[in-house]
Amino acid sequence: MDNLNHNDNNNTKNSGRALSGLIIAIIGIALLLNNMHLDIPGWILSWSNFLILIGVFIGVRRNFKGVAWLILILVGAYNTLDNMNLDFDPSKYALGVGLVIIGGFLIFRPKDSELFGRRRKDRKKAKFDFEGATDDKTANNNDIIDVTAIFGGSTQTVYSKNFKGGDIMAIFGGADIVMTQADFPETVSLDVTAVFGGIKLIVPQNWAIKSNVTALFGSVEDKRSHLMPVSEMTKTLILDGTALFGGIEIKSF
Repeated sequence: MDNLNHNDNNNTKNSGRALSGLIIAIIGIALLLNNMHLDIPGWILSWSNFLILIGVFIGVRRNFKGVAWLILILVGAYNTLDNMNLDFDPSKYALGVGLVIIGGFLIFRPKDSELFGRRRKDRKKAKFDFEGATDDKTANNNDIIDVTAIFGGSTQTVYSKNFKGGDIMAIFGGADIVMTQADFPETVSLDVTAVFGGIKLIVPQNWAIKSNVTALFGSVEDKRSHLMPVSEMTKTLILDGTALFGGIEIKSF
């Protein structure tokens, strides 16, 4: 069973890296095409299509839980249609079509599938933010955290003494995770994604940080002062994920 869970985690990380790489490649191709001054319609290289990409990215990474990814896709699709100068005005139908799609998704989405069931057992309850100016401060007693901050902020404190890592995503927003009271045997992994946003991890001084994060126009910085000798660092926090035009910051109180 442990080997199966380990393989599932590796598959999730690999798929996340592949998806991040695909989005980075698409952005690179768009920049190249834009600089080549080809006769390409402006709506193809618009910011609204970038929103659609982010929506797909979030949906795949989150196994299409919640509706944030769907809202991003709908907003992006509406603006793309509006920029295409079609013969009809999409604003007349946007609200109705959007509500029908979101309502249909909430009604017909799978609720008891094996995938969702397994994630519920592992994660119990996910914290999810999709608000423009909200700072949610809550304590997370779960062993696995699942945090998403989109166009907003989330601040959480982890108290688990059997911490097993989790997933943190900040898209055009910020997430502050306080882990000074968390504990785990030796090594734990966090999957972190910062896209035009920032993630701040506040950890104890005796945690070693190993970063496998892919940073493109972004950064991963360990800003802790008075770091302990390596021989005295008894815990290792491994960071996997992507920083795309965003930053991941590690600090201590």
